[in-house]
Amino acid sequence: MDFTYFKDIFNYYFAQIIAAEGKIGALKYVCVVIIFASFFTNVFRYLISVILAYVRANVIKNIRMDVYTNLTRLHLGYFTEKRKGDIVSRSTNDVQQLEYTVVNSLKDLMREPLLIIGQFVLLFAISAKLTFYTLLLIPISGIMIGVFTKRLKLRATQGQASIGMITNMLEETLTGIRLIKAFTARNSMIKKFTAEVRKFARINVSISKKVDLAGPLSEFLGIVVVSVILLIGGISVLENNNTITASQFITFIIVFARILQPAKAVANAYSLIQRGLASGERIFEIIDTKTEIEDRPGAIEAPKIQKSIEFKDVSFAYENDAKVLRNINFKIPKGKTVALVGPSGGGKSTLADLVPRFYDPDSGQLTLDGVDIRNYKLESLREQMGIVTQESILFNDTIFNNIAFGIEHPDEESVIQAAKIANAHDFIMQTPEGYQTVIGEHGSKLSGGQKQRLSIARAVMKNPTILILDEATSALDSESERLVQDALTKLMSNRTSLVIAHRLSTVQHADEIIVIDEGKISERGSHTELLNKDGIYKKLSLIQKG
Repeated sequence: MDFTYFKDIFNYYFAQIIAAEGKIGALKYVCVVIIFASFFTNVFRYLISVILAYVRANVIKNIRMDVYTNLTRLHLGYFTEKRKGDIVSRSTNDVQQLEYTVVNSLKDLMREPLLIIGQFVLLFAISAKLTFYTLLLIPISGIMIGVFTKRLKLRATQGQASIGMITNMLEETLTGIRLIKAFTARNSMIKKFTAEVRKFARINVSISKKVDLAGPLSEFLGIVVVSVILLIGGISVLENNNTITASQFITFIIVFARILQPAKAVANAYSLIQRGLASGERIFEIIDTKTEIEDRPGAIEAPKIQKSIEFKDVSFAYENDAKVLRNINFKIPKGKTVALVGPSGGGKSTLADLVPRFYDPDSGQLTLDGVDIRNYKLESLREQMGIVTQESILFNDTIFNNIAFGIEHPDEESVIQAAKIANAHDFIMQTPEGYQTVIGEHGSKLSGGQKQRLSIARAVMKNPTILILDEATSALDSESERLVQDALTKLMSNRTSLVIAHRLSTVQHADEIIVIDEGKISERGSHTELLNKDGIYKKLSLIQKG
């Protein structure tokens, strides 16, 4: 069964129509067939576009969700090692690049190879010998295109890294705009930004050259192949060796020429995919990153604290760094307050970060009621804890939603009560829309004291059994400190508290004060006991008294 068989069948039935309907009837029949063929061609073309649009939208949606989900799962150490701007760039620019290149190339990669295969089947039916020659020549063309585009992926990786740096510089500029203006550093920042933008432009031009070369190169090489086939086939026809007739040869050339367009589309898709794969690798590097802090197999729900939190010979070091904590031993009994004081850089904040398992100790144990906290489920452990830090972390949302952060279906009365305990209700009611006032990015519309009191209200709203305060008043003026300290005193009532303090006056009434110096406990005791020692605590106290 070959091409002649199908041609003979067509001729037979077409002759039957002419005999039955006449030539005009046959012409009408042909017109109807053309209309129906065009209709179904365009219907299926539309359906393919709709299906691909659905696939593209859902693939990109799933990738974005996977990136965001894994980012929220990763340990804090990941974010200290990576630039924020680069993470944002991977989550936005790289995903967009992936959509533009790989996903948008799916249509060509799904349709054009089928067209090429169908046309090659037709070519084999016309002349297997000439088709064999084309199959020898086409791989050579493919290799040449691959040589020109092999560096495309590397340049695309460099380009995405560069746009990540640009995004990071923009983020830093927006965050530190006051500092830039205050230090008249505008020109130096512009120079740095300009240098990076120029670098990205050079990379982009290089990428465009390689991408744009794929189409013309594939077309030129296709013409070369056509010319070679024309020479071989033409000689066969002119020498009358009966391998192929003139009409068959002309049909062969016409069909083969139609392969050039889909081949060009495949070449373009290939070069685009090389560019997109670079973005894909950057995206999946985030998705595939495993968190270092996760539930152990068989982890159990953490109970409400009944006895104490205890550090047993705890040591810790950040990755590839010297030890930050060395053999820490102390206990926080239920309902008591333990304060950590000492010189900056001594390891106080790192020690506090171990309690909610932002990090895990390298050696030793941190226990809750005698059980290693790594044996508890993370979520159940952290649900018991409220954290107030020196830097108030607020979101560009309403005051109400910031106080009720993380709580589904919050009760309005509970939010107001939490604000009153935090000494925040009065200033909230003075804002334009009260609890529904949007406070701006990072709470930019509020003062430092107001932001801190909202952070305390958020902790009150959570009603934690364990409280961690990390220098919660150190950045405030005297009046704000008084209001915040009063709110903290209410918050700490009957709660197990770990307090990090710079100002010693704020921890004088702690049940125990522990002095941390160079990652070790150098002194411990009550405020009075430590003042009677000629140690670091007494020196710090004298310095602060001036």
